[in-house]
Amino acid sequence: MNLTASPKLAAYAALGSAGILVALVWGYPEAAAFALPFIVAVLAALALAERPRLTAAVHVDRDRLLEGEEINVSVELRSDSAIPWLQLAWPLPSAITVAGGGDVVGLSLPARSPTLVESTMKTVRWGVVPLPRLLVRAHDELGCFRFEGAVDPDRVLRIYPRPETLQRAASAAETQMFGGNELSRGAGDGTEFADTRPYVPGDRPRRINWRLSTRTGSLHINEMHPERNTDVVIFLDLFTDIRNGDEGTLDYAVRAASSLAEYYLNRRDRVGVIGFGGILRWLLPAMGTRQVYRIVDSLIDSEVIVSHVWRGIDVIPPRTLPPKSLVVALTPLIDPRVVDSLIDLRARGFDLIVVEVTAEPFVVPGGHEAAQLAKRLWQLDRNATRLRYRSLGVPIVEWRPGESLAGPMAEARAFGRRDQWLRA
Repeated sequence: MNLTASPKLAAYAALGSAGILVALVWGYPEAAAFALPFIVAVLAALALAERPRLTAAVHVDRDRLLEGEEINVSVELRSDSAIPWLQLAWPLPSAITVAGGGDVVGLSLPARSPTLVESTMKTVRWGVVPLPRLLVRAHDELGCFRFEGAVDPDRVLRIYPRPETLQRAASAAETQMFGGNELSRGAGDGTEFADTRPYVPGDRPRRINWRLSTRTGSLHINEMHPERNTDVVIFLDLFTDIRNGDEGTLDYAVRAASSLAEYYLNRRDRVGVIGFGGILRWLLPAMGTRQVYRIVDSLIDSEVIVSHVWRGIDVIPPRTLPPKSLVVALTPLIDPRVVDSLIDLRARGFDLIVVEVTAEPFVVPGGHEAAQLAKRLWQLDRNATRLRYRSLGVPIVEWRPGESLAGPMAEARAFGRRDQWLRA
């Protein structure tokens, strides 16, 4: 621990030196009597000062938790000598706050007796957050010296975004051959009625429609829609993050991605993730419970890395975008690289849905006329981008942070039905 003199010691030394100087120069013995207690206090502090041999261990009850959950942190302290006044301070990052109290704790530590200090912290934002260093400050008995040090917990908290439970979301236009919860457009073995047809040798008797066969006088067979799964790729824009204070578009986009991944995986679909930004991140589509944890772990590592290199979808590994997959893009539609790449995906035949994480709540223009005009031009440019997508048959929906994601997903579903009806 580092040793520093307190302002109290400096004041005592100054007063004692001033009294002795006045007594020697001007011959006032009263000044020497006044200075004597301060000089004795300084000498006693120098003689009695002892660097404390303090050990501290930090423990947490868990290191994986959701946004808004609390974590119990305990500090076990032990010292060979008594410390009359000990201060503990947590310089917490913005993702963590102290629940029900301050981030500075004061206590008296007895000698050779373990003392446990507990505190409760609350998570505010998702991410991979190292537990901050614990700052320790001890004072000697006379309060003339400070001993300062730090304890590195060497623990990392993985804070997962809290997903929204979705009842329904947009479906892919094409299904795969694996079993799932999505009805295929074709006919086969399933539970959902599709149509009837005349009986041919080899059909299963249990599929005979006896009511229709009795009415028509010939055997007819029920055809069913088989249940299939789909490939879903969540496309996350990591080029831009419009922020205002502690919140930004990326925060909400990651939460939306987590909600969509949970929904589609519960439907037994194969889900993958692409983080399209300065550094390309991807996770191959898969299904099952393990894929949930893979996706969430990849999402909380998402960050915007500034890059001026022009990127297109050619840098994305082919296996990351399976044929006939549904691509759900979460983007504020700011960076032209993302805008053009999504249009390129549509041109290559991918089923695309764009969820625009509206940046307007995070944009605070100036009060002068030029700033208001710039904001108006920016809004007109965004409207033109939306019309560009819709002209290509791409469902594009706006999602305002703080609102439910179910509304935009229902709008995207309705757009798809209208588009199919127009093609028919």
